[in-house]
Amino acid sequence: MLTYPNIDPVAISLGPLSIHWYGIMYIIAFGGAWALANYRAKRVAEPWTGEQISDLIFYGALGAVVGGRFGSVFFYNFDRFLADPLWLLRLWEGGMSFHGGFLGVLLALYWYSSRIKRDFWSTVDFIAPFVPFGLGAGRIGNFIGGELWGRPTDVPWGMVFPHVDTLARHPSQLYQALLEGVLLMAIVWWFSSKPRPRLAVSGVFALCYGAFRFFVEFFRQPDEQLGFIAFDWLTMGQLLSVPMILAGLAFLWLAYNNQGRFSFSRA
Repeated sequence: MLTYPNIDPVAISLGPLSIHWYGIMYIIAFGGAWALANYRAKRVAEPWTGEQISDLIFYGALGAVVGGRFGSVFFYNFDRFLADPLWLLRLWEGGMSFHGGFLGVLLALYWYSSRIKRDFWSTVDFIAPFVPFGLGAGRIGNFIGGELWGRPTDVPWGMVFPHVDTLARHPSQLYQALLEGVLLMAIVWWFSSKPRPRLAVSGVFALCYGAFRFFVEFFRQPDEQLGFIAFDWLTMGQLLSVPMILAGLAFLWLAYNNQGRFSFSRA
């Protein structure tokens, strides 16, 4: 049995200014995405300029933060929002949702793709391989912050989170970092390394993320304010992952059964 190391969530304190580890992980996530995007930019059928990459990451980050906040509020904390609407704007109090951030990024990419006259789905195919890097960094941030812990367990690597209780729990943040970060990136990056039909890379990302997230939710403690949504086992994270799994399957079917409607190109 392991014990959570009780990491100080504040990495650096400079007088009244406090820099939190979670914020640093966001910087690492978007900085890594920028570096990986620049690496891929000249290896695709329609190369991207350095300026376009910088703008793409900026608008993607904006969509992730705004969408993630709205998703957290409306998917997980709507009652709190009704009681205190201004809480939506108090980002420093925490609360982000991947599924909301995902929708926010799609909207931002749709707007930016239209602005520079690029095909939207080709843009999504382009960014999909390095999104898991940011997801992995975010889950490490969850672990450092001692949040989103797992369910009680008796496995040898069970971890006690003293700020929660004295039970050994699954370190589900690390499970998610490995599945949604390391493994997902390996799969999508490998898949995108060869020419694929448009939508195929996006389909693999959506299908694998949805499946990994659905699976890992069995080890993660359900959100206290929601509990189980149905059947005494279905969580909100699983419910929101089902559309991603279905969308991934639909994208792959369209990519490989489109009668030539979508041209083949290196994503």
